[in-house]
Formats: sequence, C-alpha cells, structure tokens
Amino acid sequence: MVTATTNASNTSAVFAALNGTSSTSTASATSAAASQDRFMKLLVTQLKNQDPLNPMDNAQMTSQMAQISTVSGIDKLNATLQALSASMTPNQTLQAATMIGRGVLVTGNGMDLKAGVGLGGFELASAAESNKVSVTDASGVLISTIDLGAQPAGIVKFQWDGKDSAGNVMPDGQYTFAVTSTQASNTVAATGLEYGIVGSVTQGSQGVELSVGQMQKVALAQVKQIL
Repeated sequence: MVTATTNASNTSAVFAALNGTSSTSTASATSAAASQDRFMKLLVTQLKNQDPLNPMDNAQMTSQMAQISTVSGIDKLNATLQALSASMTPNQTLQAATMIGRGVLVTGNGMDLKAGVGLGGFELASAAESNKVSVTDASGVLISTIDLGAQPAGIVKFQWDGKDSAGNVMPDGQYTFAVTSTQASNTVAATGLEYGIVGSVTQGSQGVELSVGQMQKVALAQVKQIL
C-alpha cells in the first residue's frame, strides 16, 4: 500500500519552494529553469505519495502550475529588461559625446568668473514676481545681489558682470550663488543651475557621467539645458 502524505504538507512545501521561504530555496539558483525543476520534482513527489482515497484537487494543481508560470514569466521579463538596459547604455554614451565642447546648465550653485563674466541659472517651480541672486565668494561673504525681477516658471539664465555692490571689479575665480524667489510674499522653489563646458564623457558605474567645468562625474540626468 502506498504511504499517504497529507495534501496540506505537500502544498506547504510547494509554496515554500515557489516563494523562496525555505533555506534550500534561498541557497539555490534563482533562475526560472531551476525554479521549474524544483517545482516539478515536488509536484511529482506529491502525486506519487497522495492518498488514493483523497487525491489532490485539480483546481489546486492548476493553481500551483499557474504560480510557477508566473515566476518563470517574471524572471524572463527581468532578463529582457536587463538586456534592453545594457543595449541602451552605449547609445547614451554616443549621444552624450556630441555634447563635448558645448556649454550646459547642470544642477549646482557654483559660478566660475572668467574675464569679468560669470554665468549661471536656476529653475523655478512656478512663476515668481521677485527673483534675486546673491553672489558670495569662497569665504561666504556676500559680494553682489542681482535683481532679475519677475520670471516665468522654468529655466532662467543670468549673467554677473564680475563687480561687487560698490562697483569694484572682482578677481576671476570660483564663486557661489543663491536664489530667493517669491510670489505674493510666498516662497517659490528655485533650484540653482551651474554653467560649464562639457570636457569629457565617461561610462561610469552609475551610467553616463560628464566632466563639466570644474565638476567631475556629473550624471547625464543632471543636465537641464544645453546652450
């Protein structure tokens, strides 16, 4: 006589293997082929040892097979997405290479003063009736304030003449700026944008990265505008 094994016990083992809750499943390979192999072995064992007087319900078996098919499908989908992502990376690098030598605005609040000219920008979340840019030196001392008046939502570019509030010409070098924007006395979010020339393009661990002016490893997603 065949030794009977309860359906509940067999079902628990199958679900544990499918969901990766058992230590054996966790330590084993996670590919769809390996999952299907484990499932089939468990299912065959369950069928061999089921109680002839109380066989496994067809609906239960169908449900278990549907679950393993779902796991297999997800695994294949992940593999396809990874392959697609890998194929897109070289294309992004080639496209980014066309930016070398071009001026761009990237997220940041630095400003390089050269020959008495400093360029920068900011991105407004919404329109603002008052926009003021405060320029400070390396020591954090306020040098000049630029009043840009009302501006619409989006990217706003500005130019600093390299002079302090008293009209004195400041030496070339690195400066920083901050933006204060308001609309009807309410603060409007403004993100600083740093200007620089793209010097090189690198395929980094986090994707395509650029060197922009003095900045290194600038993510391609940080480029807000190409000038």
